[in-house]
Amino acid sequence: MAEATAPTTTAAPVVEIRGLATVFGKGREAFTVHDQLDFTLRQGDILSLVGGSGTGKTVLLRHILGLTEPTRGSVTVLGRPARALGGEGASSRVGMLFQHGALFSAFSVLDNIAFPLRELGTLPEELIVDAALVKLCMVGLKPEHAARMPADLSGGMIKRVALARALIMDPPLLLLDEPTAGLDPNSSDEFCQLLLELHAALNLSVIMVTHDLDTLYALSTRVAVLAERRVIVDGPPEQVTRFQHPFIDHFFLGERGRRAKVREVA
Repeated sequence: MAEATAPTTTAAPVVEIRGLATVFGKGREAFTVHDQLDFTLRQGDILSLVGGSGTGKTVLLRHILGLTEPTRGSVTVLGRPARALGGEGASSRVGMLFQHGALFSAFSVLDNIAFPLRELGTLPEELIVDAALVKLCMVGLKPEHAARMPADLSGGMIKRVALARALIMDPPLLLLDEPTAGLDPNSSDEFCQLLLELHAALNLSVIMVTHDLDTLYALSTRVAVLAERRVIVDGPPEQVTRFQHPFIDHFFLGERGRRAKVREVA
């Protein structure tokens, strides 16, 4: 399997978060998810976000998409405030692959991929269909799959269709939520290889939430660990695993982590 290549340190930030605080509720019911969180994604990174349950990984993705605003702090995406994405259409600048694909069950494969372009209402139907077929082939599926319905697809095919839809607008930034969840080991390896090839071919910057260590080691140029309401360490995987913290010891250095590390070396 090809390896992800880390970008140069001079690359401009794609996502920059400074002094982020996220508080839900008010008064005695208030619950703080993030506090003084700083985070940077540079061009070409494949960055994995890891953390225990309730550390706000998905909330952070929503901030980056501009779907929710933080209580304090700033979130900048591609040089603009993230909240501007909601007004101009996030799909043109940020692609999102949801954990279980989130395909429209009543739409065919082609219609699912084409949906963001059709929502624009500015392109002729012939061009939309051609673009959707190009993305379908780009993710390793065939034109004859275009007429299938989501119920007729395997788990791996659902992920590929969802990825094609996330890329239909050619966004420079891709967000992945548990991209290999539910896949068997062989399908997971194939999907990781596909992501690496697309990352290189399309010059993508990627933020990935994952609990799967095989996926993390296969794809990540960097890892950011969420704990204690902030990013406690951010760097290459081998650097992060040396950082002393109970969560890192359990997540990376426990039995599961050792198995994944052995598999990566093998």
